[in-house]
Amino acid sequence: MSYQAYLDAIETKTGKTPQELLDEASARGFDSTTKAGEVVDWLRDDYGVGRGHAMALYGVLKNGADGAVPDKHVGASGSHRDETSTLRLDGLAKRES
Repeated sequence: MSYQAYLDAIETKTGKTPQELLDEASARGFDSTTKAGEVVDWLRDDYGVGRGHAMALYGVLKNGADGAVPDKHVGASGSHRDETSTLRLDGLAKRES
């Protein structure tokens, strides 16, 4: 599953775009220095998001939309491959219109 697919699945499960969740994380005081476990616990407790999916969102919180996908996965053939290193945070509806 690509990093973008993880974010898309989180949106489908929660009804919130990745950007909306990042805004909520910021309002809770979470930033790039927050420990992963805190973000994982929040997403699990409030939204029922699993650890792997939560870690994908944590990667964006920690590294930004342009730095969350490791270079080794961009254009690769592995299970976590992404076409680009920049993740879409604006939601599925923006890509469908």
